[in-house]
Amino acid sequence: MAEPGTLLVFAHGDEATAFADVEHLVTGVGKVNAATALSAALAAGGIERVVVLGTAGVVGDGASRLDLDTVYQVTGLVQHDFSLPSPTLRPAGEALLPDAQRTVMATGDVFVKSDEQRSRIAGLGAALVDMEGYAYAAVCARFGTALQIFKIPSDFADSSTTDAEWDEVVFRKSEQLREFWERRLR
Repeated sequence: MAEPGTLLVFAHGDEATAFADVEHLVTGVGKVNAATALSAALAAGGIERVVVLGTAGVVGDGASRLDLDTVYQVTGLVQHDFSLPSPTLRPAGEALLPDAQRTVMATGDVFVKSDEQRSRIAGLGAALVDMEGYAYAAVCARFGTALQIFKIPSDFADSSTTDAEWDEVVFRKSEQLREFWERRLR
């Protein structure tokens, strides 16, 4: 069970499979689904902190390439599918992980699976990419609600990445997130 006043949030139901016995919200994939579902939950009241758990693609190269079996805390967010520079949002929640496990993530309404997209997104200063994080941060900022985002990489968001690959690994990633939640957040 999560602490009273804490809402666990997942974008996709498969990311939440290891949390069947824990109350949580599945918002749906993409910024619009994320924003509308989380806004409705926060408007209902009683939520002081939002904890987002889920998967993300790795866009950093070389020494900055993240490990696929490590959970990272997102401490900054940018939009990669917005034609103007997007302000960096910083979730208003306590940093729980060491510096080496904190990172910036880019959000956009596309499953990134090309070297060109990956390189462009990394150029924004992001090491991870997802489809909802920026929306969660924007909603929590408007409601004045603390937010912590924890992501485990599922793929390298490159030309070898496929939707089917994500479908195969997501259940294992859900189990890894559950282990992390039990050790660090519960």
